[in-house]
Amino acid sequence: MQVITSSTLTVLHDGQFWVGIFEHADEGRYGACRVVFGATEPTDTELLAFVARRWSALPFDLAADPSPAADAALAHANPKRRQREARKQIERAGVGTKAQQAMSASYEAHKTERRAAAREAREAADERRFALKQQKRKAKHRGK
Repeated sequence: MQVITSSTLTVLHDGQFWVGIFEHADEGRYGACRVVFGATEPTDTELLAFVARRWSALPFDLAADPSPAADAALAHANPKRRQREARKQIERAGVGTKAQQAMSASYEAHKTERRAAAREAREAADERRFALKQQKRKAKHRGK
């Protein structure tokens, strides 16, 4: 059995801060995360120390990598057809790297989880307030 794993780190300046884009591909799954390093450019030793200490804690949301199957399907297609398909795909998904798309999908998934948790907490607080109000109402009715 052959396991194919690759990881890359791209350090870039986004105009204000130095940012690292960590990409990780493992057995047909792909994940990416973004780390802000600060206003000063990180040195090679700082990057190596960061990877050594914090690699296992990076929040990679590994999802199925759709690109190899799509590439294999289009490998033997007519060049004009491939160009049309590429144009349609860009119009549908917008321009962005695979890492950007993976991070935005991860962000959307976490956003829905966060909203669901907030809704449950809000409903629990409402139920608690209602129960307290009912308890006070019963106490007043009893004359206490």
